[in-house]
Amino acid sequence: MSTTTLTPERVQKPKWLRVKLPTGKKYTNLRGLVDKYKLNTICTSGSCPNMGECWGEGTATFMILGNVCTRSCGFCGVKTGRPETVEWDEPEKVARSIKIMDIKHAVITSVDRDDLKDMGSIIWAETVKAIRRMNPNTTLETLIPDFQGIEKHIDRILEVHPEVISHNMETVKRLTREVRIQAKYERSLGVLKYLKENGASRTKSGIMLGLGETEAEVIETLEDLRKVNLDVVTIGQYLQPSKKHLPVKQFITPDQFKKYEEIGKDLGFRHVESGALVRSSYKAQKHIH
Repeated sequence: MSTTTLTPERVQKPKWLRVKLPTGKKYTNLRGLVDKYKLNTICTSGSCPNMGECWGEGTATFMILGNVCTRSCGFCGVKTGRPETVEWDEPEKVARSIKIMDIKHAVITSVDRDDLKDMGSIIWAETVKAIRRMNPNTTLETLIPDFQGIEKHIDRILEVHPEVISHNMETVKRLTREVRIQAKYERSLGVLKYLKENGASRTKSGIMLGLGETEAEVIETLEDLRKVNLDVVTIGQYLQPSKKHLPVKQFITPDQFKKYEEIGKDLGFRHVESGALVRSSYKAQKHIH
């Protein structure tokens, strides 16, 4: 694999990872609305490098069910611990935010809520319904947790028919226990397979690179995803949120990302996004077509 290997000391990021500050009239207007109405988007709270580009195209990502996760994945910057009480008016709040921002395509994601009997699936479904009522022309992607593979919870997402249903593998099989801890590689594959076999019009998943995976393992993961008839895959560079999180072991070169894109296309994915700054919701509005 063509990579630049990190030493234990802090190393300057490669030039291909430098991000320009977001600009443009559309971005400026949306940023003003977010600040004025205190709207909660994962774009801003997660400091997404693609925020300006996505907002310029009328796409934004919203996180529901609080900002405290019941899992403690080694790659994720979201807080872990005892989650907040469920806010049953949250679906209306999210729908209102989308209306205020005039979002054309919304991505909805959430923390894991293993503390709840329904894993949060009821709020998930109600959020989609509220968005449909208030924003009938907005298309939707739901980036869901695994719901521990429990079918009746997954069915609630299928029943509200988002244009895209996404669940991220995050990493290769060998590294799953270290990177995702409570998650299981085969369970995530099973969720994606179940979605496709039970009416999901378009399924999607994402993996991040630079955690020590080999090229053969990345290709194996892509092959596994095609075996469950996945439609869209995103491939991006892992960046360490803090010193407490897993370290970056490689910076993947643009040429290698391009190679993975071509491999994905040859395998038959409908759409492949592969690049250092690619994130799950990057160019999400294109994935519904």
